[in-house]
Amino acid sequence: MGNHTTVSTFFLWGFSNVPDQQGLLFVVIFFSHVTILTANVSIMVAIRLSHNLHSPMYFFLCGLAFSETCTTMVIIPRTLVDLLSDSKMISLPECATQMFFFFGLAANNCFIMAAMSYDRYTAIHNPLHYSMLMTRKICFLLMMASWVVGILVSLCIVIIVFSLSFCDSSIIQHFFCDISPVVSLACDSTYLHELVIFELSAFVLVGSFILIMISYVFIVTIVVKMSSAKGRYKAFSTCSSHLTVVSIHYGFASFVYLRPKNIDSFHEDMLMAVTYTMLTPLLNPIVYSLRNKEMKLALSKVLGYANRFISQMANKKSCEHLENVQNFNK
Repeated sequence: MGNHTTVSTFFLWGFSNVPDQQGLLFVVIFFSHVTILTANVSIMVAIRLSHNLHSPMYFFLCGLAFSETCTTMVIIPRTLVDLLSDSKMISLPECATQMFFFFGLAANNCFIMAAMSYDRYTAIHNPLHYSMLMTRKICFLLMMASWVVGILVSLCIVIIVFSLSFCDSSIIQHFFCDISPVVSLACDSTYLHELVIFELSAFVLVGSFILIMISYVFIVTIVVKMSSAKGRYKAFSTCSSHLTVVSIHYGFASFVYLRPKNIDSFHEDMLMAVTYTMLTPLLNPIVYSLRNKEMKLALSKVLGYANRFISQMANKKSCEHLENVQNFNK
């Protein structure tokens, strides 16, 4: 280590290069976060309350909405605090915890999407025995497998990253503890660490993507052999929402985590991460709600329940206020 000073805290540089725009960024990110939470919670409530949505496809969609919500909760609240604070310091244990939960949840999202593609293949390949092949137990096991794999991969990445020694520089060129900006601060040789991290990232992104593509190769093979044009259209329409979400998710994630890294690329990665952490969780419920009649109907019921509840609370407050005024006059 020589004369180096060991680092125990980091400075999240984030949006510090645009100090005049941090107030505007706070407002935009805050309302984006509220919208994300509202949209994903609405999806989960709609699936929970609507009995016709108690099927494997919506079970996985509910799991994805929950995971996406948790992912944003790991990143965005801290970012909002940093935008209003002059001190953007984060301790080493806090940084490790943030990295662990973010990548664990992100990996979980990938494998849930793979489980959703298998569910679509099963529904199209063997619709008569679909309920027997995709039982509640099998769906639960697939969901748990996604969580376990995500947690294990994330744990391995965090152990590898924070086994390094950090010295001298403590400025993370990002708004959260992303892998590459943190590894770049290490004073050790990082070649082998970066190679293992890349392989783990490829396992999650490429591995889950291959599983998805295998399912869709079989789906396309089955659909092409269908004699009815109406049947082909119906089969493809059931997969369109999932394919849209997969394209958006893997496009952004692959750009950030599977391309060669250098210091000059950190700014591009940070801008892409804004899209990846804030836009993708918002697009998922929008895509599924706009392209699905059953989901539209369920969401309209949820909104109706919410409006009635708000109206009842407002009427109750009005009655209480009127009663207080009458009591006061007496």
